[in-house]
Amino acid sequence: MERFSFVFLVAGLLFFALAFVVSGWLPMLSVQDLEVRSLEQLSSEQPLEFLELKDQYPEAWKKAFGDKSDAAAFTEALTIGHRTYVAEACWHCHSQQIRPWGNDEARYGRRSYPEEYHNVLNMPPLWGTRRIGPDLIRRGGKMSNDWHVAHFYHPPDVSPRSVMPSYPWFYEADGLTPNKTGLSIITYVQWLGSWEPTPNETIHAVGLIDRSYPAPVMQPPGGAGAAKAPGKDDGTAPAAPEGDVWGEEKKP
Repeated sequence: MERFSFVFLVAGLLFFALAFVVSGWLPMLSVQDLEVRSLEQLSSEQPLEFLELKDQYPEAWKKAFGDKSDAAAFTEALTIGHRTYVAEACWHCHSQQIRPWGNDEARYGRRSYPEEYHNVLNMPPLWGTRRIGPDLIRRGGKMSNDWHVAHFYHPPDVSPRSVMPSYPWFYEADGLTPNKTGLSIITYVQWLGSWEPTPNETIHAVGLIDRSYPAPVMQPPGGAGAAKAPGKDDGTAPAAPEGDVWGEEKKP
């Protein structure tokens, strides 16, 4: 019996070592040369929603970040927001992983891929434990900053069936203005998914979009680039009836 016990012990240790090599060491070899993006790299471009926060809450912004540049303020806000997200256990009710099964891709977009986790804010990745609330890895820019301000203060105000707790300590004494922690957690949530090629530009950021992407200058009527009259094989559609810009028939 002692002989068999010794054999089982050695076999168990060998299997443990084999499992460590196959499941732990070999996978590490495939990613050891991958670049892990630093905070400075992540802060080189700021989402429109972050720049909008500065316009919406100038006094709170000044109090929180002083005269720092947008990149420096974004770096600090991301750091504080990430720490707050972890400390408040947001990962317990929200995942950050779009899975390749069920209806995940229909609900949240492209399935998660390894490269988006190669940054210091996803070391370790916050995949979460369950989904009481929606997945957040693609939610940046889907809601306005004002929506998040209202949501963190009292979630049922904007999502009546929400069971998420309130976070009044994210606000100044007036209960309306987000403090440094509030601005930072909103920055972090709005940053999630901003690395996707498709920009998360929604109607609430239309002012910033106009400033970032100005419309082309159009030639005035009768100017150098005046259009030809319709009906002369120039490919243009006939004009709408006079006095009606929506193309409906002119009423008598």
